[in-house]
Amino acid sequence: MRRLPGHGLRRGDAVAVTVDGEPTTAYLGESVAVALMAGGDLSTRTTKGGENRGLFCGMGVCFDCLVVVDGVPGTRACVTWVRDGMDIARQDGPGVRRAAPGG
Repeated sequence: MRRLPGHGLRRGDAVAVTVDGEPTTAYLGESVAVALMAGGDLSTRTTKGGENRGLFCGMGVCFDCLVVVDGVPGTRACVTWVRDGMDIARQDGPGVRRAAPGG
């Protein structure tokens, strides 16, 4: 993203992560939620009834942003920091990894 000159912000080092089976770049010091939002899809999971959920409180209280990280369902995206090689998947229902596009 482009930022205005003189904003004073710098991103951390770029790292490679996988989001829903697709390789992407994330940045150290940013949360999994930010990595998902940067890809343009604000959803993190669907409920058992199929309703979309995403980032709500942003501080780990509401549990709306649950995702599957490195095979562990129910991980809060807003308070989990990205790291190199992380495998992130949006979650369907109570902990099932969402099928990759085309898969």
